[in-house]
Amino acid sequence: MKAFNNQNKAWLMTMLVLMVVTFVFSMKLGAITITWEEIQSTLSKWMSGQEMNLQERIFFQIRLPRALAGVFVGASLAVAGVLMQALFRNPIVEPGLIGTSSGAAFGASLYFVLGAVMEFNAGEWTLPLAACLGGTLSTVLVFLLAQNRSSGKSSVVALLLTGIAINALFLSGVGLLSYLARDPQARSIIFWNLGTLSGANWISISIIGAITLICLLVALRYAKPLNALMMGEDEAVFLGVNLKKLQIIIIALNVLLVAVATAFVGVISFVGLVVPHLLRLMKGSDNRFLLLGSALLGAIMLSLSDLASRLLLAPAELPIGIVTSLVGVPVFIALLRKKQYFF
Repeated sequence: MKAFNNQNKAWLMTMLVLMVVTFVFSMKLGAITITWEEIQSTLSKWMSGQEMNLQERIFFQIRLPRALAGVFVGASLAVAGVLMQALFRNPIVEPGLIGTSSGAAFGASLYFVLGAVMEFNAGEWTLPLAACLGGTLSTVLVFLLAQNRSSGKSSVVALLLTGIAINALFLSGVGLLSYLARDPQARSIIFWNLGTLSGANWISISIIGAITLICLLVALRYAKPLNALMMGEDEAVFLGVNLKKLQIIIIALNVLLVAVATAFVGVISFVGLVVPHLLRLMKGSDNRFLLLGSALLGAIMLSLSDLASRLLLAPAELPIGIVTSLVGVPVFIALLRKKQYFF
């Protein structure tokens, strides 16, 4: 925090307060409203080991993990967006551009269609493992194909173009599997690709939370090299930045953040694209501020989106990916017009 001026500190504190407020509302509101007395009673019984009633179990086993999932997944996707935009030096790049999200979607779709005949079965972990493995393999494939044969290096342009091609390939695979699947399987593919936080539990929250916090701390260590990279690759090398090492580390962080989050909650779009871009327009391009600010603002955005998905058609529920797209598309178009990207 010493590197931040008072204005940046005020912004971060404001977003922290807003994140806590949205988290509280996300805990309380839904098809069933949880009162403060029930929250206090639940926490008291949990600490003392007493048996909970139905309302208290709903809060502790469903509502609270879901609210935490909104915070951690939103922060994870937003931080990944900052890293990708900094690496490609392009403010309209999103975290799944190098194939992570589409690979995860293909892995999940493959499980939905072939899960019944697969010899490997890890119970409730099979779907997250399939999605995480798909996201990892697709990103590794992008990185390998983008390497220059003579130098063994990968330029950001080659990574970008290869990522677009691999995304198209894996999304075509998802489409093919959806076409071949029977109706229940096809519906599972569709709903998973629209994203949901409804499956959050304490184990998944522990994994997503740990990965998010660890990756954020590691990313902050590379904020200065990413700031140097904004001036160009040659200038960054002159300042002592090891570009190949930086690329590998940033891509590895992106894979961990996006693949793990996507593996548990499905594909959620626009958080990693809009949040960093919005902060960059308001407060500049210092990646130290963007990483922390995007983690907080991403948590706020996804928590509010999940709250809207539960309340708009209550007691029914909208997939959260629909809500983030409905909010993200007009906001992003407005930002593009403000910056005059349209000619």
